[in-house]
Amino acid sequence: MKNILVPVGSSKNALSHLQYAVDFAEAFNAKLFIVQVYNVYTKAGTMMNVDKIIERESLEFLNGLVSEIDTRNVDVIVRSLKGNLIDTLELACKAADVDLILVEPRTNSIKDSVYLGKTSGRIIKQTNIPALIVPEGYSFKPAKNILMAIKSAITKKEGVLNPLKELKNKFNASVNLLLVKTPYHNEGDFDVKDDLKALISNTTTSENATTFQGVLEHFQSHEPDMLCVVRRKRGFFAKKWEKNTILKKDFYSTIPVLVLSGLK
Repeated sequence: MKNILVPVGSSKNALSHLQYAVDFAEAFNAKLFIVQVYNVYTKAGTMMNVDKIIERESLEFLNGLVSEIDTRNVDVIVRSLKGNLIDTLELACKAADVDLILVEPRTNSIKDSVYLGKTSGRIIKQTNIPALIVPEGYSFKPAKNILMAIKSAITKKEGVLNPLKELKNKFNASVNLLLVKTPYHNEGDFDVKDDLKALISNTTTSENATTFQGVLEHFQSHEPDMLCVVRRKRGFFAKKWEKNTILKKDFYSTIPVLVLSGLK
């Protein structure tokens, strides 16, 4: 894991989140890209080009935040990027060969009932880049016990398990697999292939209406310090991601959540 990207909004938790990002990047000796994406909607007849003004203010804002955290020995690169949020982030990640995005649950939502706000929800739902959702105010610590919850163990995409593999190796973590049989279960879904089997310490099977309900049932018995789920069309957050905002009543985690791109 060599390149990590952190999109920054206007959250009150920005400093805490950036410090976590720096500490996380330091553990992997990774380069850290701190970016803010802005868009300009000009009215007809507007003569003034505001691009440069917004870019300058955005960079000043980001550099101000970076000046207030301990960057340690991490190579931190600050960028202000113009464009559509999702398209711009995907282009930036491709250009910088980003391995992981670190996401705040809420960037500017003031509602205590919200877990993922519109911006963070869009990043998780609409990109296909591995992401780590870091709880508000969470201090970095090596993950030692990771719970991976999936309804299908079929892996077809090359390298899709790399973020989990690197976390396991770096922190010498134990990875426990929770296979959840849902109404959408297909024959062969629980056939764990060698690439995943090599990462797993223990496997538990459960039968629930959703993968999330399986997590709720087995969470306390596993006592994980990181949850790993999979992004797919009918995956962990399928219905919850129909809208970008995700409420705490639908899903809430007090530990970091690693979201892998689809296994298939």
